[in-house]
Amino acid sequence: MLDLLQVLQVNLTTVFTLCRDVGAYMLTRPPNKSGSRGSIINVASLVSFQGGLTVPAYAAAKGGVAQLTKALSNEWASKGINVNAIAPGYVATDMNTALIQDQERAASILARIPAGRWGDPEDFKGSVVYLASRASAYVSGEILTVDGGWMGR
Repeated sequence: MLDLLQVLQVNLTTVFTLCRDVGAYMLTRPPNKSGSRGSIINVASLVSFQGGLTVPAYAAAKGGVAQLTKALSNEWASKGINVNAIAPGYVATDMNTALIQDQERAASILARIPAGRWGDPEDFKGSVVYLASRASAYVSGEILTVDGGWMGR
């Protein structure tokens, strides 16, 4: 049970707290000439949509991030705050070292990614810049998957 609470604290409660506090601050700012007060971009995951394997607490937390993103968008989009999230796919980071080193599991993951490779942290820059920019002014409540095509399969 302690593991569940720790995972929820890091991956959901902290996101909620930051959104609440940053959103409250944004609401005190006057909107710019296009009516925007800013953008909040959360980090969800593919497991926001799929249960994943051996990660039920993480899946529950990231599913919560996706729904929190939508709920806050419902509250704040009309007030000039866009709330969106990116949902990374499998990314070659320290967090995934065990998966990458498990040759059988890594091969099964790679076989499902149409791009033919694990993601790299650099792959998320464009999506975040887009969601933070004027180009996405009419986008709110969305979970943008950045996954090399994983969810398309």
